[in-house]
Amino acid sequence: MTGNAAITRHEIRECAFLILFELSFREDDTTEEMYQLAEEVQGLTVTDSVREMVEGVLIHRDTLDEIIAKYSTKRSITRLPRLNLTILRLALFEILYDDTMPDNAAISEAITLAGEYTYQEDTAFINGVLGAYVRENRTEEQQNGNA
Repeated sequence: MTGNAAITRHEIRECAFLILFELSFREDDTTEEMYQLAEEVQGLTVTDSVREMVEGVLIHRDTLDEIIAKYSTKRSITRLPRLNLTILRLALFEILYDDTMPDNAAISEAITLAGEYTYQEDTAFINGVLGAYVRENRTEEQQNGNA
């Protein structure tokens, strides 16, 4: 199903995450091919919101990766598991480019995804990178969604 079907913000994020993760292995495929694959094979609902999130992360990937590299003090970005990297990119995209998403909510959602898809120590790592970025670069209002 495409278009603007009613799905939750969490479902939008999880669908975008799964598509972005798959794209990390299939760089020769177009995003349209990935959307089609997600719907036909994985049974995901690709809404306009999912497309905006996926394409936003792809457009801003270099900036997102620079931030991840800066705040990932113990691990090189090239050594990060793709799951972790995808979750970090998605959360930072929301923090930087989605004015409706409070920073703390974006971090919380990243931790939820990490809890579902990664190891416990990866969840702590993701929380640490995102928390360090937010503490250093964002106002209290942005962190809590009062900006």
